[in-house]
Amino acid sequence: MAEEILIVDDDTRLSAMLCDYLSTNGFAARAAASAHAGLDDIRRKAPDAVILDVMLPDLDGFETCRRIRAGSDVPILMLTAKGEETDRIVGLELGADDYLPKPFSPRELLARLRAILRRRGGGVAAGRVMRFGRLEIDPASRVARVDGHDCAMTGHQFDLLAALAENAGRIVSREQLMDRLKGEGSDAFDRSVDVHISRIRAAIEDDPRHPRRIITVRGAGYVFARRQDEER
Repeated sequence: MAEEILIVDDDTRLSAMLCDYLSTNGFAARAAASAHAGLDDIRRKAPDAVILDVMLPDLDGFETCRRIRAGSDVPILMLTAKGEETDRIVGLELGADDYLPKPFSPRELLARLRAILRRRGGGVAAGRVMRFGRLEIDPASRVARVDGHDCAMTGHQFDLLAALAENAGRIVSREQLMDRLKGEGSDAFDRSVDVHISRIRAAIEDDPRHPRRIITVRGAGYVFARRQDEER
């Protein structure tokens, strides 16, 4: 299941753009246009992370952050048009996990969001074992198993496999996979994604030449089949 991100910002155009961008990168994003609407949303259904603007029409982001922290440890990434160090320090002292001044690059926001989710233990990759028939992916021990037997693969290959599995049923582009690894601090990803995918297939597929788990979608990327009969 995709991680759920709540965007609290009264700039509806920016929120819509971020929702679209995050959705294309494997998240389920929703938006609230005011602090009170965001707080109500969190009470109804806790998200996996909150992107919170400092300048809101009812409460400022600092007070909103304080109220969120009073009842939740959900990761918070604060956004602001102000770049002063004091604002950044106040936000962090109130419990924000990171701080990003506007204007910002969506790719930087994505990397920071993934980083705070990773640090705070959010999302599928930080917790439960993922099971797909005979295949088991254990993020905690960073091991993939088929029929209970460990599969031989490098750390980068496991990260690729986990990224695909977390988005089972969705097409993931090569660029998204590269961004995922860069966001996790990879500085040695010097071989093509395709080579790593072929080695992952050799480890988990019954017939790597005719894969039924990791399917290539021409011109788009890869899709991880929830079941091996979900070929595309």
